[in-house]
Amino acid sequence: MAKASSSRRVKNKDNARRSKKKISILNTEKVEYVDYKDVNLLRRFVSDRAKVRARRVTGNDSQQQREVAKAIKNAREMALLPYTNRVVQQRGGRKDDRRDRGDRGDRGDRGDRGDRGDRGDRGDRRPPRDDAPMADEVMDEAVAVATGESEGGEE
Repeated sequence: MAKASSSRRVKNKDNARRSKKKISILNTEKVEYVDYKDVNLLRRFVSDRAKVRARRVTGNDSQQQREVAKAIKNAREMALLPYTNRVVQQRGGRKDDRRDRGDRGDRGDRGDRGDRGDRGDRGDRRPPRDDAPMADEVMDEAVAVATGESEGGEE
């Protein structure tokens, strides 16, 4: 079934938020060819985290956006543009706020790791089993088997 009437349209509430359409940088500067070597132009189409900006942000039409994206990818491959930029944010506010927290103090965001006890390098929280062979014993046995010097009479 077709829609009842095409002349009767319901206005979208989102249109109230949208202002006039953004004009492309390529149109304003009359750029005919997007070159991957023109890093200054390409940086305008990349966010602070080195992501390609969307068409609705840049104002490009679909063909321009395709050309820009391809040029950015080529520039990344040639190491003219980064694939990513790391953005570091300071967590928290003033140093006075840290004193108010009490337990964290001056140990940074993650706090003091403390004594790891018997967890070792793996971070395993379970204590080792008494009947399990120690790592050194297992390694010695593996070396002995590999070199043909196994102590057991099995062959």
